[in-house]
Amino acid sequence: MKILALDTATEACSVALSVDDHIIERYVELERGHAERLLPMVDEVLAEAGVALTDLGAIAFGRGPGGFTGVRLATSVAQGLAFGAGLGVVPVSDLAAVAQRAAALHPGVRHILAVNDARMREVYWSHFTVGTLVSPAGDERVSPGAEVTLPEGTDTTNSDSTQSGSKWLAVGRGLVAAPELAERCLQAGARLFPDLLPRAREILLLARSRVAAGELLPAEAALPVYVRDRVVATAL
Repeated sequence: MKILALDTATEACSVALSVDDHIIERYVELERGHAERLLPMVDEVLAEAGVALTDLGAIAFGRGPGGFTGVRLATSVAQGLAFGAGLGVVPVSDLAAVAQRAAALHPGVRHILAVNDARMREVYWSHFTVGTLVSPAGDERVSPGAEVTLPEGTDTTNSDSTQSGSKWLAVGRGLVAAPELAERCLQAGARLFPDLLPRAREILLLARSRVAAGELLPAEAALPVYVRDRVVATAL
């Protein structure tokens, strides 16, 4: 199975290529310039693996939520490459990618709150449960940190709440943008991973089972997910 994954929804610009069980990746954090770096990174991983674009089984991409320009970039590049090579695509949530990255760092965790910075004093967030891979346990939302709900079963008034620290995590750069949310999660017994950003590696891992099951979309069906509708309306 050969899958290429891309992500540019946040400061992170990353590409990952799987050839069977081997993964080749590139990752860099940038304030700007993702468009100039993304395609050269794609060329690098393909060349390192000795694989042509037409040899791939699918292209996965971070479909958001995230920065408007970044989400649109990954979507359009994935779409263009897939059109050119006659491949199907797999859109993957960037919140799920952050959650999956955290789950690998803390085996045994049961619940994850993923929080990415949405700017404008808001965060993107969603809940996930953990099995072999993370699964969504609620909708993806955007709101001020004060309006983020914690996973069921956490209680900041419970003196035994710290015992749940091995059972749930709060993860993502949104915790840095909303420190009051980070404190609320900490008081409710969460272990925090505030430095994590989504990566193409986790997007690839989350896409594998869907590729194996033939759950591919045609290139023209590759669409970004912004969550914050009013930004889209303004940009249009």
